[in-house]
Amino acid sequence: MEFLFIPFVVMSAPVLIVLILLRYRYLQTQARYRTLMQLADKGVELPPQLLVEPQVAYCERRRALVLIGIGLGLMAMLLALPGQLDDGRSIGSLWGLGLLPLMTGLGYLASWWLNRRDSRHG
Repeated sequence: MEFLFIPFVVMSAPVLIVLILLRYRYLQTQARYRTLMQLADKGVELPPQLLVEPQVAYCERRRALVLIGIGLGLMAMLLALPGQLDDGRSIGSLWGLGLLPLMTGLGYLASWWLNRRDSRHG
């Protein structure tokens, strides 16, 4: 049973990080809406800029670079790990798992580049 503990912890860590991030964003949005409601209750006229969700500039580019880094890091980690799987193959044979975040990151980077190019020419 101990042999399941470490893989469970390793696999649940990213899920836990995502859940913590989602909870943080939810609480941040709730606090923002509470503040807007308090201002509206006091009769303060709200400028339209406050009613629009804040957008992070270059969000696609940042997300792309993070995903590319994660993909490359995952690939390098799997190739560098010693040890073997139950069927005798090395853990390094799992390097392809890093292709999913890598390719997703490249897709975001292409989307960012195309949107930037369209906004300049359009």
